[in-house]
Amino acid sequence: MKRMKKAIVPILIVLLALGCIGGKTETETKVENKELTVYAYDSLEYWLKEVIPEFEKEYNAKVNLVLVGSTGELVNRLILEKDNPKADVVVGIDNTFLAKAIEADVLEPYKPKNADVIPEWIIKSFDPEFRLTPFDYGFLAFNYRTDLVKEPPKSLEDLTKPEWRGKIIIEDPRTSSPGLAFMLWTIAVYKDKWLEYWAKLRDNEIQIVKGWSAAWGAFSEGEYPVVLSYATSPAATVYYDNKTNVRAIEFKEGNFLQIEGAGIVKGTKNKELAEKFIEFLISEKAQEKLPTTQWMYPVNKNVKLPEVYKYALKVEKPVTIDPKEVQENLNKWLKQWEEVVVQGKNPESIEG
Repeated sequence: MKRMKKAIVPILIVLLALGCIGGKTETETKVENKELTVYAYDSLEYWLKEVIPEFEKEYNAKVNLVLVGSTGELVNRLILEKDNPKADVVVGIDNTFLAKAIEADVLEPYKPKNADVIPEWIIKSFDPEFRLTPFDYGFLAFNYRTDLVKEPPKSLEDLTKPEWRGKIIIEDPRTSSPGLAFMLWTIAVYKDKWLEYWAKLRDNEIQIVKGWSAAWGAFSEGEYPVVLSYATSPAATVYYDNKTNVRAIEFKEGNFLQIEGAGIVKGTKNKELAEKFIEFLISEKAQEKLPTTQWMYPVNKNVKLPEVYKYALKVEKPVTIDPKEVQENLNKWLKQWEEVVVQGKNPESIEG
């Protein structure tokens, strides 16, 4: 027996050495094969392509980023793939589309271990159950070109006045998160008279396009002097184009608060890595890159804003709407909006 033990020891040493020099342990193979599929809407590409390489390096993983049009298209794809999910993480569902995602049951609740970096008011305003974790927030605002406009509209009601007929471009609430946020903004302000307000906008020939990129592009080309965008858009214009001819407007009714979140797709087979990705997105390392790529405010309270944000509009009066009310009524509201704005029906003929 002693001789056998003496013979086995050198063999074990050789095998271990071979494993260290030329082979790979089972654990190492598993780590190297870790892959995460992340769905996001198109314009999140700039931020995510900044932070994903750092995540891959830190966790020795591969991230497959799939860009899926607008926020509405993003949610619809998750619903279509619900029975056979292809994504592990979704990034970019905001407080306007959150209700639709919750109703479809496509998200796996997860509270990140570092969630304490997020101010409590943001969590309460978004999703306290953490089906989505907030990663940024901002305020909707109409922007105007100072080289084309002398006196901009200063309220929602101003948008319906004759002098703005055919001069304002916005996004479609059925396909765009800012478009849907604007619809909810009008519901929050006008209550049960919101359809009458939209009938006025319709009659004033407001231009509606599929998403933010199309609206901003037309605005940048001077086709429309006023666009629905964000309070930070003037800062982005200075940063990218070194131009100060864009201003955001604080409306007398207030400006709608938008919060965006990231979540784990229900049915993922990579839950542990997905959890790490959510935590990474709200870390200082990722959040400090957000202000000048996503042009929203970081939720991590330890991140300082860049100097260029002095050109952003400081909103003093946020407008919000109860997420539960949105969840209960969103489908009905969208149907009513379509009947009035697209089909041209009289608001009084629409069923409540």
